[in-house]
Amino acid sequence: MEPADIRRYLLRAVTLSREGMSSGRGGPFGCVIVRDGAILSEGYNQVLSDKDPTAHAEIVAIREACRRLGSFQLEGCFIFSSCEPCPMCLGAIYWARPEAVYYVNSRAEAADAGFDDAFIYEQIVLQEDERSILFIRVPLAEGVEVFREWVALGGRGTY
Repeated sequence: MEPADIRRYLLRAVTLSREGMSSGRGGPFGCVIVRDGAILSEGYNQVLSDKDPTAHAEIVAIREACRRLGSFQLEGCFIFSSCEPCPMCLGAIYWARPEAVYYVNSRAEAADAGFDDAFIYEQIVLQEDERSILFIRVPLAEGVEVFREWVALGGRGTY
């Protein structure tokens, strides 16, 4: 990808971040997904307007791109974000498997603007009983059986 194209797509992500912020939809975050030199999808943060903590710019753009592609993977796609993806978006990006992610602002700069997700990174590495939100495993034979059924079906794509 040419540097001029990278800059153009990143500037579009920044413009989207401003649009979402100015319209009161959510925080200052925007994302563009590109495939074959064309914008496949765009998104900006919609957490406030949708009352949805998962409506981050990257998630919004990934969902639309996957719908348009008819796939849960972003093979051959590039993600351009106005900010380094948070842990949730990072997970979604890895599940979607794009070719690369380009971003403008760092997570440290996001923290300086009031969007500090360092506590999530800290929680991820803790054991369940050490986390600030209680996680309780309740093993059920019925749950194990569903996984056995999945394996027995065979021929299903994994992700």
